[in-house]
Amino acid sequence: MARIRVGLLPSAVCMAGTEATLKIKDPQTGEVATDRETGEHLYTVTVMLMEDGRADVLKITVAQSGIPAGLKPGVMVRPVDLFATPWARIFNGQLSDGIAYRAAKLELVK
Repeated sequence: MARIRVGLLPSAVCMAGTEATLKIKDPQTGEVATDRETGEHLYTVTVMLMEDGRADVLKITVAQSGIPAGLKPGVMVRPVDLFATPWARIFNGQLSDGIAYRAAKLELVK
């Protein structure tokens, strides 16, 4: 699957919209998603990206060690090593598609 590095403009502003939420791999069993390389638990954070007069909402996956202390809604953040992975699947006979975002860490912006 293609991983695409996301380059943000210097003028880009990112604001956390949610606290970090544990990512569940299988809702039926409650199995927690983990990083394939480190085994760390994965979390998702909804981030509002404002750039060039427009805004987008990104749901970014980050390993537990990449979640800074003090992360809460409304705090300015900077995603580090942000990648986008397009995906598609057929579920119940219907095509679903989207983009999954993954960052090495989120940094609080002072």
